Formats: sequence, structure tokens, C-alpha cells
Amino acid sequence: MRKKVIVLGGSSGIGKATAERFAREGWQVLLTGIDPAQYEETRQNLPGEGHQALRLDARSSTDIQRLTETVERDFGRIDAFINSIGIAQNLPVVGSDFQAWDTALQVMLYGSVHLCRALVPLLNNGGRIIHITSIHHHRVAFGSSAYGMAKAALTQLTRSLAIELAPRNILANAIAPGFVDTPLSIKADGQNELASEWFTDNYIRYDHLPLKRAAQPEEIAGVAWFLAGPDAGYITGSVLTVDGGLTITF
Repeated sequence: MRKKVIVLGGSSGIGKATAERFAREGWQVLLTGIDPAQYEETRQNLPGEGHQALRLDARSSTDIQRLTETVERDFGRIDAFINSIGIAQNLPVVGSDFQAWDTALQVMLYGSVHLCRALVPLLNNGGRIIHITSIHHHRVAFGSSAYGMAKAALTQLTRSLAIELAPRNILANAIAPGFVDTPLSIKADGQNELASEWFTDNYIRYDHLPLKRAAQPEEIAGVAWFLAGPDAGYITGSVLTVDGGLTITF
């Protein structure tokens, strides 16, 4: 029987690559995004039939209810959901607008909690939950406090789910990417940080990034595919770091 997956934040970057990978492998995909033109384009280009796309703001109870109603009506039960919702803003702890600073936690932490509460009851026993966290869940960069706190909390949420859902044989794991060539690499000034002198000096020229390149979204999607498959049947509560060796250097 055809398996079914929800990819939250599936209209661009890692989420889009993940939706494409699962569709190529024969799964039926429901993906979410914010921009209708973007998520519809992604859906239309997925191989196979029966895929769906919905608008989802993780802070909106109305959007979450519409998502669960759509799943119940059109999918019935699901075999996995992958949470690739992410936003990045460079804001200091002190002196920034609090609402802007808090957005990362409202979307990536509390939004994730609300989505788990809504979607876990729709998971088949033996299903998979995969959260995309970040190496920032245990590392710090200037201005990334809210982002890092949200990702650290998402890691702990993953571990809590692994314990709570073990009786149903539902496995919950996280992927912690390092630098990935996605739209999040484009900063407020329009520059791609991966093409900057700062990136070249710190991570390529002076060997702080052993593989000397950012990941492609498809490389993260491949890890998500592994975690959703039979070879990962004894992995739960884990964080798989996919960072080109970045965090083993100093």
C-alpha cells in the first residue's frame, strides 16, 4: 500500500528536496508552505499523483485545523511527518524588538508543539517523526539566540516524543544540518553568505569546514529518507549531524 508523508515547510530548501525525494520513492506527499505560488509549483512538479499542498502558518490554529481536516479527509492515516519549518533572523537578545526576536520561538518551537499535538494522533503505529533542527541547537553565533534556542528546544521535543511514543513504535529523530545552500543563506542585504569572503576565509581557506563546501538540500533529504525507512528501525531520540565535519573542528 502506498505510504503517505507530510512535509511541513516543503515548498523550498530542505523541505522541497525532501518532498521531491519521497515522491520519487513512490510516497504520496502533502506539503505545506506560506507562499501559494511557491508551494503549488512544488506540488505540480512532484513525480506521481495524488500529492497535495496547503498554506500553513505554524502560529495559526486555523491553519493547523485545516491541515488535520485535510489529512483525515484525503489521507486517512500517515506514515511519517517531517518538520522543515524554519526562519532565521539576526537579532540580539538585548535591544531588539521583542516580538521580532520571539518570532523564531513562536514558529519553530510552539508551532512545532502544536503541529505534533495535531498530527501524532494521525500517525500509524510504527510511523516516523523527523525534525530538521540545526547545529545551532548546541552552538552559538552572534545574533542567533532566538534561532538557536528554538532549535535546542526542538531537539528536546524530539527526545520527549521518542520516549512518549515508543509504546506505539513511533520513532522520533532530528537532523542537524550545518551550512546548506538554501534560500535561508540569503541575508537581509541580498547576499548569499555562502559566496561571501567571510565564509571563504572562515570555512574554506582555513579548514574550519573539512569538506570545504555547503551541503545541497538533497543531501539532507537523503538522511530524512533513511530515517523514514526500515534501516533506521532501531534509531529513536537521536540527532544526526550533517555538517561536512564543521562541528569536529575548532
